[in-house]
Amino acid sequence: MTEGLNKAILVGNLGADPELRYTQSGQALLRLRLATSESFLNRSNERQQRTEWHTVVVWGKRAEALNKILSKGRTVCVEGRIQTRGWEDKDGNKRSSTEIVAQNVVFAGSRGSSEGFAERPSSPPETDRGSESEPFGDDDVPF
Repeated sequence: MTEGLNKAILVGNLGADPELRYTQSGQALLRLRLATSESFLNRSNERQQRTEWHTVVVWGKRAEALNKILSKGRTVCVEGRIQTRGWEDKDGNKRSSTEIVAQNVVFAGSRGSSEGFAERPSSPPETDRGSESEPFGDDDVPF
């Protein structure tokens, strides 16, 4: 049986400062809100712009390091995998969310700019593992 490929590459701007949290087992989790925009001509030949919002999560020591240097407005390139999670809210309603689990985050240009790639983390990929309470196992952690 052939395995599939789950890969997402996004270049956009952070719409808010990162949110760093820790799991019950002490594992760092960084949540980023990333806006990607595209422009196009509508049927009336008028220029339109559409923005999509993405939730990006980063785990472990990389999450802690990125939290110190990322801020709202920063342009980044994110490479990772798409993950959808489901749960029930406090009222018993079924909910789901789709997010990008980042494997690589590269700074693009200067703050708020999209002028080429200027910085790149020099550290090797992390080997941290998510806690056992997370919805995936050790083999599923992207770094």
